Amino acid sequence: MSGGVPGRSSRARRILRGPRPEAVPALVGRAAALVGVLDIAAGVFPRFRHSRMHAIAEVLPGSFGPFAAALSLSSGVLLLLLAHGLKRRKRRAWRAAVALLPAGAVAQVAYRHSILGVLIAVALLVPLLLHRSEFAALPDPRSRWRALANFVLMSAGSLLLGLVIVSVHPHRTIGDPSLADRLTHVIYGLFGFEGPVDYQGNTSWTVAFSLGALGWITAATTIYLAFRPEHPAARLTEEDESRLRALLEKHGRRDSLGHFALRRDKAVVFSPSGKAAVTYRVVSGVMLASGDPIGDVEAWPGAIERFMDEAKAHSWTPAVMGCSETGGEVWTRETGLDALELGDEAVVDVADFSLAGRAMRNVRQMVKRIERAGYETRVRRIRDLGDTELERIRRAAEDWRGTDTERGFSMALGRIGDPVDGDCLIATAHKSDEQPGEYGDLKAVLHFVPWGNDGVSLDLMRRDRSADPGMNELLIVAALQSAPKFGISRVSLNFAMFRSALARGEKIGAGPVLRAWRGLLVFLSRWFQIESLYKFNAKFQPRWEPRFVVYRHSADLPRIGFAAMQAEGFVDLAVPLPRFLRRRRAAAAERTCAHAVADREVHAA
Repeated sequence: MSGGVPGRSSRARRILRGPRPEAVPALVGRAAALVGVLDIAAGVFPRFRHSRMHAIAEVLPGSFGPFAAALSLSSGVLLLLLAHGLKRRKRRAWRAAVALLPAGAVAQVAYRHSILGVLIAVALLVPLLLHRSEFAALPDPRSRWRALANFVLMSAGSLLLGLVIVSVHPHRTIGDPSLADRLTHVIYGLFGFEGPVDYQGNTSWTVAFSLGALGWITAATTIYLAFRPEHPAARLTEEDESRLRALLEKHGRRDSLGHFALRRDKAVVFSPSGKAAVTYRVVSGVMLASGDPIGDVEAWPGAIERFMDEAKAHSWTPAVMGCSETGGEVWTRETGLDALELGDEAVVDVADFSLAGRAMRNVRQMVKRIERAGYETRVRRIRDLGDTELERIRRAAEDWRGTDTERGFSMALGRIGDPVDGDCLIATAHKSDEQPGEYGDLKAVLHFVPWGNDGVSLDLMRRDRSADPGMNELLIVAALQSAPKFGISRVSLNFAMFRSALARGEKIGAGPVLRAWRGLLVFLSRWFQIESLYKFNAKFQPRWEPRFVVYRHSADLPRIGFAAMQAEGFVDLAVPLPRFLRRRRAAAAERTCAHAVADREVHAA
């Protein structure tokens, strides 16, 4: 590494390695899941053995066998729910487990008279108490959608488990109830009512209390998630954004992804000196940073250390998506993490770009054909657009998006036309029709964000589906040809994942492994546009800049990949809002931002 980043001692590097998986929490989490399964079995299935103690207890007045079955079942289900939190060293999961284990042990004695069950619960409780300092992780950012997800999943699980409870007493069932009768009995029982299935002896009470316990757990956990004290996901504050813009003003030329740090759904940690920062979002327990740290490279280690400390405090999995080679070297050296090449960024040097030559023939022909069809292009800064036109572009970009969710995280700003983003570049295609559409003669939009003071980075591409093919090529060429008058010498295009594998795999002499890997990527391109983005970028003869993913362990890669797909919008676990509500919310956000900018200008004056 030649960037002059200060080195650190081996002791400091060990400190900065951050949240390594602890043996005790991982083992305790697995053990909690096992004890939960045993507790569920103790509450659901008929007795595995008979004992003199049980024979005496059955004839005692006020026997609480059915209650103990429900208690055992409740403790088991809750321990299963807590197992993942224990693995992640969550303090609240530890507190709940310490309270539930004695309850499960009591149920084992009262209902099973099982000494082994008590010993297992105690064997788990002892390490929990001895290693309580290991379970100190803070809560994750919360969403009200988790309450809905919990209700759906717990309801489905309760129905299935309830069917098992109703069906495991064949010798005590009166008659031969059908599957519909059993399912009806389960649904009634979850709400505390008696259903159509009847049993001999105390079995009816046992089944009723067990089903009631499942319904109570579903209701209680859903209510808790819906009304627990809010711990919202972090967002960029106005002060954070101002500090980031100041850093980008000085050091924004270093990384083409720097401006995307200003997404307002990201959080930020600054170095102690305030000269560097790392922005991130937490998705499914993964603390996901993107691009290189912002600011002075000499201060990067301090910001990275703060990032790792935050990950350790919450027991989040640290990861970085799309950092440069320099950034990857600093991350791996300072934290002990590993790096893997993820793909390449296409960068076009404006001075070298030309439509002449055989390599550019297809692009040249496409552009000329579209121009002959009557299309014209305009390339301007956002601040040079009028409010009416800007609002029309915003609405068109949303309607032409093609998906219910906004895609992008590492290379997307998530907004167009914000008053504070006046330096952004926008390229539009227009065609005068006899009958103008909803958006007038507007047919396509490309939006670029600043990359220092002499470059831009492509943010989004949107076009009217009824327009002629080739709108994106037309606007990229227009932006490249207009770049010199804006003082732009570099244009970063799309990011091509696994570009080198695709390029090498199609060449003569490629081995069977490389060809098989390329074949898999081509197959996945049906859903994720891997090959199509590579081929689109390659049309403009760019230079390729490698980008890397930084991770802690190979076992974390599937989880990081899933979190990245969520962040980029390819996987959406939340229920999307209707389009008219999304538009109304976006308009309200724009008005709020405009008022905030106006207030700042008034105060400054």
